[in-house]
Amino acid sequence: MTALLLLAAIVIFACVLGNRVSQRFGVPTLLAFILLGMLFGTDGLLRIDFDNYQIAEDVCSAALIGIMFYGGFGTSWQEARPIAVRASLLSSLGVVLTSLLTGLFCRYVLHFSMLEGMLIGAILGSTDAASVFSILRSKRLNLKGGTASLLEVESGSNDPFAYMMTIILLSAMQGEGLSLENIIWTAGTQLILGLLFGVVIGKLGTLLLRRFPFGSGGLDAACLLALALLSYAVPTMLGGNGYLSAYLAGLLLGNADLPGQRGLVHFFDATTGLMQMLIFFLLGLLSFPSRLPQVLPIALPIALFLTFAARPGAVFLLLSPFRCPVRQQLLVSWAGLRGAASIVFAILAVNSPAVVQNDIYHIVFAVVLLSIAFQGTLLPAAARRLDMIGTGEDVMRTFSDYASETEVEFIQLNITPGHPWEGKTLRELALPSGLLCVMILRGEDPLTPRGKTILRAGDSAVLCAASFAGQEEGITLSEFPLTEGHPWVEKRINNLGLPSHELIVLIRRGAKAFVPNGGTLLKSGDRIVVGKS
Repeated sequence: MTALLLLAAIVIFACVLGNRVSQRFGVPTLLAFILLGMLFGTDGLLRIDFDNYQIAEDVCSAALIGIMFYGGFGTSWQEARPIAVRASLLSSLGVVLTSLLTGLFCRYVLHFSMLEGMLIGAILGSTDAASVFSILRSKRLNLKGGTASLLEVESGSNDPFAYMMTIILLSAMQGEGLSLENIIWTAGTQLILGLLFGVVIGKLGTLLLRRFPFGSGGLDAACLLALALLSYAVPTMLGGNGYLSAYLAGLLLGNADLPGQRGLVHFFDATTGLMQMLIFFLLGLLSFPSRLPQVLPIALPIALFLTFAARPGAVFLLLSPFRCPVRQQLLVSWAGLRGAASIVFAILAVNSPAVVQNDIYHIVFAVVLLSIAFQGTLLPAAARRLDMIGTGEDVMRTFSDYASETEVEFIQLNITPGHPWEGKTLRELALPSGLLCVMILRGEDPLTPRGKTILRAGDSAVLCAASFAGQEEGITLSEFPLTEGHPWVEKRINNLGLPSHELIVLIRRGAKAFVPNGGTLLKSGDRIVVGKS
């Protein structure tokens, strides 16, 4: 037991070090975890003998529940709402189209049997939420046109459809047949029960956490973890799609106004980070690198077809009717990274009684390695090449745990004629403790402020203060966009009928930010910061 704990500590330290090294060289972090697993594995330097696919399936499936739940919990619905329809199409029909095209390629080009080719397509049909989230966050890819939200919602919600297709095909390969009636019954049961229990558990969990606040003892995080497990287990026992249920429950809970929500976000952020580390390391440990050269002649054509034909074909077919820019569709196509879910579904195939003729695990493993290493590494360069980086965008706003990472905030105060500060020195202003004037803009010249500096009309004083952190006082700040059709658009603030504990404290309009008053008219495209006590 002690030796196992020592090994676990060494592995975690190695993963953390690998994370730092990968970020320095621009390689996706999750690729480093896989490579470390391969290094520790049977064919690696440490030669840890591990080939138990059943244990790997159990551990990785449990980790996927947490990743799927947090995929929903960490998604900001306010940011995702404008692209929800497009993301839903990509995560459902997009997976089906990508899987079918890849399956036909395996059948008619690589000469797989029809069912086994379609199984490969289904296993590789979904994109990987962990990989996409990791790259968008670590590289701060502030993408234009809501592209970051589109990728996050799609990658966070499309694993259930790939899982459903994999289960249907494995059942058919075990002799149950692939009749239309069987497909409709299995798919309908999976979707209906997954949707139903996801919504019900999400709503009931929200009521529970609001009605019985657990304080700061960590019980709220334990309750949320129990809800995540419940949202998967109940529909799965009844034949429903547990991954879809977990994602929906997480989405509803993450976008609800829960007490101590910031702490819950930090808990799940750390927990899913460990889960990602565990799942990618374990999958690397399970692999045999010596087998990769044997499957590469199969895996490489599949990876190329998936990247340059199947994924772009599905994306352009589904997004073109929405008149999405070609550059955006190209980037979404390129960002279709394969990852842990595909390898876990491959383990399902290995553990099932279905008879397969090829080494499905290592074929899928090689495709995932190529996808993360090639597409993931070049994703930031592709975004820049396609001119999809937006200076006015912030990818962190697309996550429900968004908060400014700076510990100080700056504001610009214009000294107009007749302003109370006009003609006074900074010393005479007697600014409160914690508020500091760090710069004065006079014309085009910045001035370093001194106590004897006199403020003039036309000056702009840049003031600095500690960032607001009101969670401990029961005060929260939230930011969301006013999209076309929002009920607040073209209304004045004093006509909104806001509760007494809510106040609009700031409006960002284009490049400007200002403090509103009751007569301020809200417009489409404004970003509203609301304070709640």
